[in-house]
Amino acid sequence: MIPDATLLQGTLAVVRNAAHEVMSRYRSQQTIWDKDDAGAESGGHAGNPVTEADLAADRVLREGLLDLLPEAGWLSEETADEPSRLERDLVWIVDPIDGTREYVEGIDQFAISVALSHRGSPVLGVLLNPATDELLCAVAGGGVTLNGAPVSAMPSRPLDGATLLASRTESRKGEFDPFKERMVVQDMGSTAWKLGLVAAGKGHAYFTRKPRNEWDIAAGVMLCREAGAEVTDLDGNAHVFNRPDPLLRGVVTAVPGVHAEVMAMIREVGTLL
Repeated sequence: MIPDATLLQGTLAVVRNAAHEVMSRYRSQQTIWDKDDAGAESGGHAGNPVTEADLAADRVLREGLLDLLPEAGWLSEETADEPSRLERDLVWIVDPIDGTREYVEGIDQFAISVALSHRGSPVLGVLLNPATDELLCAVAGGGVTLNGAPVSAMPSRPLDGATLLASRTESRKGEFDPFKERMVVQDMGSTAWKLGLVAAGKGHAYFTRKPRNEWDIAAGVMLCREAGAEVTDLDGNAHVFNRPDPLLRGVVTAVPGVHAEVMAMIREVGTLL
């Protein structure tokens, strides 16, 4: 199944509507809960935050995207999982705000992430950073665009001196220290957005040695594949989506020539699964 232009344009319209919910609350007072503390209000200091904006955007996305494809299943970070999705060929995989911690802190490094998976493989991917108005999108076989202009991953190159986009949180814990001798480590937020930046040719690599949920990476994986970057899990396997357990074995994406060397370094240093 390859989405047509009508479905893509409909998806983009829904994502823009969700962006209004996100940005109307950005850097303003709103309720924030901590998922790690049984949903207790956090006062803005949650380790795993969810905000009013996450929930409002999720409602807009679910209503709008399922209206476009009523036959599709649904998997979202902010919606209780429904096992019926496993019976569907098509499933929307959504994170209303990937990088909620950055969103709460007022850092413009978060994204609305939407993917459509067909029998385990993403066929449509959309990432919108509503704070910077940068929109990345792709359909299977059609390449990647950034605000309407074609983009692609950087060309093949050696590992030494390559730019590694790294999780700010993981970097603070020293998890990228073993890689700093050979790579230029650039800290930033949002797993999805880091994947999107590699697809857009704004970084040579991104990886995490920790598990990631499907909604964190589905759209970004789609974009990286279409942009010519190599992207696998920590075992070197292609990701398969709409699984019973949405927690996946990390993600490693890089331009050709870098991916294999990064994988070798990860095997030497070890994973954090």
